Amino acid sequence: MIWNPDGSTAELSGNGTRIAAAWLMARDGRDDARVDVRGGRTVHARRLADGSIETDIGPVEIGPRETVDGIELTPVVVGNPHAVVVGDPAEIGRIGPFLETHPRFPGRTNVQVARVDRPGDVTARVWERGVGETTASGTSAVAVAAATHGEGAVIVHFPGGDLAVRLENGHAWLTGPAERLDD
Repeated sequence: MIWNPDGSTAELSGNGTRIAAAWLMARDGRDDARVDVRGGRTVHARRLADGSIETDIGPVEIGPRETVDGIELTPVVVGNPHAVVVGDPAEIGRIGPFLETHPRFPGRTNVQVARVDRPGDVTARVWERGVGETTASGTSAVAVAAATHGEGAVIVHFPGGDLAVRLENGHAWLTGPAERLDD
């Protein structure tokens, strides 16, 4: 279980799952792993030739665009709730905490403000519920790619690094690094 700084728990962490899978692969000397996550879901992962880890995140639900108190957003569920706003990522400090706790989202939501730089290429910042602004988020990358592109391959640029998302028929795969950092 993943505990947020405010004491709440996360349903799914795309980055956390990728890191756990990389640890399992290194421990077992394998190039694939399965990670059981909250809610009885299992995430399958595999090491790619370049050393990055691809995780099968599973189904993604994209809701219709809506406006909440003047902010246009797309709700997306990736095993956890997201509200994706297309706009200036620098606005995350204003938009993120406002939408996270808005009555429209009674269980709170993760918030992303994203700018489509060109097809297949998006820059975003993230406000994670129970955490605040974070430098990167795997499920947020999937939500951003789904809300801005719907299908295909998308690179999502975060302040903390880039993540690759592949969307096919409402299903998502997330690829990124998982490196051991020694003290």
